[in-house]
Amino acid sequence: MRRLGADVVEIPFIEIREPRSYRPLDAALKNIGGYDWLILTSVNGVDAVWNRVKKLRLNLKQLRHLKVAAIGAATKKAIEKRGIKVNVIPEEYVAESVVKSLRKNIAGQRVLLARAKVARDVIPTELRKLGAQVDVVEAYETVIPQTSRARLRALLKNPRSRPQVITFTSSSTVRNYMSLFERRRVRTTRSLHGIRFASIGPVTSATLREFGLPVHVEAKEYTIPGLIRAIAKPPRQP
Repeated sequence: MRRLGADVVEIPFIEIREPRSYRPLDAALKNIGGYDWLILTSVNGVDAVWNRVKKLRLNLKQLRHLKVAAIGAATKKAIEKRGIKVNVIPEEYVAESVVKSLRKNIAGQRVLLARAKVARDVIPTELRKLGAQVDVVEAYETVIPQTSRARLRALLKNPRSRPQVITFTSSSTVRNYMSLFERRRVRTTRSLHGIRFASIGPVTSATLREFGLPVHVEAKEYTIPGLIRAIAKPPRQP
């Protein structure tokens, strides 16, 4: 956005932390030979899994039998950077599209899904309905960065610094944003008058609407570059 001339203020709505215990993830990785599929839904998940692979001193050859699904282009790139082939990447970078991509090949397969502690259960629920055995393990957790509270409120209260656009890259960023800024929804909505809300995709947009917030911009491609293109596109004339 800066390259396009925007003045960008970065305030994190999510902080990535290690899980309370790596035991479930480590146990799954030690028995990786029993899995047919590995599903990773974020770059953070890729980083966490490969850090444990390195910590456990596992050989990369032990993972090469796996068929791998990545939820998006950035996740795919991060996996392939580690020397592992990605077999499936969905047309749309959302959980529902992952399930659709695997529908014909998943019955009777054993699947390892490594993800954040708190996440939507669409993938494991729907794949089990299709006959897969799915193990869900926590690779990392996301928490609310409390240090962002004062910065966010100060930014929005100052007429000179109030942003014209606020971006949201996941449902978690929406929920954490609301928690950081104001617990009372009505006051929050009034305080945000005149600001445009930009969403990375339909799932995030749905979460914004749950909180009574409008969606002015939604990316057609559910990636950061896609979100930037959507924001940069001139608004429609009434």
